[in-house]
Amino acid sequence: MHFRLLASDKNTKARCGEISTSHGLITTPAFMPVGTQATVKTLTPYQLKEVNVPALLCNAYHLFLRPGDNVIKKLGGLHKFMQWDRPIITDSGGYQVFSLARLTNVTDDGVEFQSPIDGSRKFLGPENVMEIQNALGADIIMAFDECLPYPCENDRARQSMHRTINWAERCQKAHQDENQTLYAIVQGSVFKDIREECADRLVEMGFNGYAIGGLSVGEGNMLMNEVLEYTVPHLPEGKPRYLMGVGFPADILDGIEHGIDLFDCVIPTRNGRNGCAFTTEGKLKINNSCYREDERPLDENCHCYTCQNFSRAYIRHLLTANEILGLNLMSLHNISYFEDIMQKARQSIINDNYRQFKSQFSLQ
Repeated sequence: MHFRLLASDKNTKARCGEISTSHGLITTPAFMPVGTQATVKTLTPYQLKEVNVPALLCNAYHLFLRPGDNVIKKLGGLHKFMQWDRPIITDSGGYQVFSLARLTNVTDDGVEFQSPIDGSRKFLGPENVMEIQNALGADIIMAFDECLPYPCENDRARQSMHRTINWAERCQKAHQDENQTLYAIVQGSVFKDIREECADRLVEMGFNGYAIGGLSVGEGNMLMNEVLEYTVPHLPEGKPRYLMGVGFPADILDGIEHGIDLFDCVIPTRNGRNGCAFTTEGKLKINNSCYREDERPLDENCHCYTCQNFSRAYIRHLLTANEILGLNLMSLHNISYFEDIMQKARQSIINDNYRQFKSQFSLQ
């Protein structure tokens, strides 16, 4: 993998670049839809390409449980398995340890947990996580980390930081596939000294990219921006920076301003399936009765397949009737909206007017 910086905005820390992988380029800043189970819910790979999705995030934890990393490896790897020929990142499962905490026992060795699928006991340590991700064959893989809830105590955050660094070192030693790029994850909750120490120690270890994890877990936009303000300067300019699990358009645009290159989130698809469309006029809750006879598209400024062909009234009817097509059309539009934001953000960075673009854009 190689990262090339193409442009930097003179008034902010926003930057535009390219990440080269064996499955193509990721032009940054980039938003990646989440395909947890090797699929972006309701959408085909063809549809994702049509709205210019550059890469996908899949989850090693879930694919390890079902259908199994060995099954996917036997069938030719994750790209062939899901028929996606663009870059893939796999998350290590650290967030799932956090989100399924009632089923887990976390120690310095790793995590013992109960499978939410069949109740069997499983164990994941850094070495297991590398083996699983090597088998899946993603272009970019993540080191195993410990993600904490917000709020948490300083001592607990420091313990987690040391564990995350130890696990990252073990991942680095266990990583075997030179065709895959390993990123480390900075943890430390909202504590400045802990975040800075974590970032500095991981940078000393020499990873090919760095993610900021443990945000968008309830701390709010203001604290998230504070963490980015003091954490990003500790990450090398010549390596990609990835803000995990973020998020809403406003949060993404804030992240770009701080110099973040990569984002992923379930927000556009999850909101779409629940009847919420992101538009240039703000959020639109299509289930509301006022749209029952509305002939307009979801967004009159959008050129996606959904908006070019279907009315609000029709999409509302589909969702009310529990028709799967409604979920598909809403998700497709929202992904298109997010990718359009990224394209315009990249151009504004090249034009040295990112702050003006951000201030004029509808932050809904």
